[in-house]
Amino acid sequence: MPPRTLASLAHALSAAPDLDQALIALGESLAELDRGATLALILYDARRDMLRDRLTPVGAQVVRSSMETTFDHLPEPVRTRVLAGGPFIDVTDRSADYARLCGFATMIEGGILAVRGMRMDGMLGAMLALYEPRKIFGTRTTERLAPAMALFDLAYARLAEREAREEAVRTLEDVTQRVHGEYVRKLGALEAELREVRNTPREVPALDPAEMIAVQAEAARAVEEARRAARRAELSDQQLATAVSQLEQAHLELHRRSEALRQRTRTLYLVDRALTLDAETTDARTLVDALLALVGDDMQAQRCSLMLRSPDPEYLYLAAARGIAPSVSEGMRIRIGEGVAGRVAAAREPLLVQDVREAAQHPLLRDQYFTTGSFICFPLLYHGELVGVLNLTNRAQRGIYTEEDVERVRLLSLVISLITSRHGLTERLLDTLHVS
Repeated sequence: MPPRTLASLAHALSAAPDLDQALIALGESLAELDRGATLALILYDARRDMLRDRLTPVGAQVVRSSMETTFDHLPEPVRTRVLAGGPFIDVTDRSADYARLCGFATMIEGGILAVRGMRMDGMLGAMLALYEPRKIFGTRTTERLAPAMALFDLAYARLAEREAREEAVRTLEDVTQRVHGEYVRKLGALEAELREVRNTPREVPALDPAEMIAVQAEAARAVEEARRAARRAELSDQQLATAVSQLEQAHLELHRRSEALRQRTRTLYLVDRALTLDAETTDARTLVDALLALVGDDMQAQRCSLMLRSPDPEYLYLAAARGIAPSVSEGMRIRIGEGVAGRVAAAREPLLVQDVREAAQHPLLRDQYFTTGSFICFPLLYHGELVGVLNLTNRAQRGIYTEEDVERVRLLSLVISLITSRHGLTERLLDTLHVS
């Protein structure tokens, strides 16, 4: 199995269906850093102030055990910092004693226990405990695991929020069923009483006037009870409809947050891929083509190009492209200030077009290869200097680019500008493309 990178860990955490799978992914990352260290996630019950259950990743499964230990067993300074969340806190004075309290086996050569709080909605939800061997030299495992813990924090918040939503749905369903059952029971009893009153045979001679008044009063009471029960049922239906609407809104918000987390994970992966290309590739042609392909594939652009500033500061030249017309060749030059890319280079501001009629006004896009009315033209800047222009057109399935896409391109353009400037790609491509 290849070593787990931050990008692969982020993907595993974003795809984890539950807390167990997220904890297993974190345990695998810890095993690659220090096989002598162990960790456990201890759930916290705020109502009882108890450390309730202990979850320990062991290989591809999570071992659960019950603790039922009061939170005040921990030292006061440690409790305060755990409640506040944040980085790991060392329990240095009595690590062995508190490690046994957290369910860890005592290390023969001694170990160091570190704990940190996991918060959700501003409250402590769990405590993560890490028990590592003492080292004379080298970096602590808690420091090396810090980037992975930052990703696990996001995944924990997402999964904990989803579990809370599901618990709220189950509770609402139980309450609704109880209310409905009570309503049906009482309504049935009232209907039975009403039938009994109506079916009571009249005796001859007629009932005493006092008895008749009592029967009529009882019938009126039964009718009133039935009316009130129907009103309560109507109010219950209204409350249920309101609750369902709130749950739908909560589901939409949860979906929005999950999508935002997925976008952040995707951006982290793209930055990792770009920096990997920077570290592993020295050929200018290969590096430029790979960077353009990386951005084009992520933005689903069937037609994209990268233009760099030529030695003549008044011009840009086409450094790499795909999906463009056959008549356009790499090395072609355009003057800054002319055409779409030239105007974006002069203004140094990104251009987003979403409408076909608006796109048709740009002469550079009037050809049979332009199939959608949406495109992004983004300037590449490094320390305030113009490096080039990135063009993205023809989104797959005739999709439309949005402002959120522009923000992602903004981050990727910074990385491309950095790599281009650091490797001097603008000058190194000149010999390959014969641009003067």
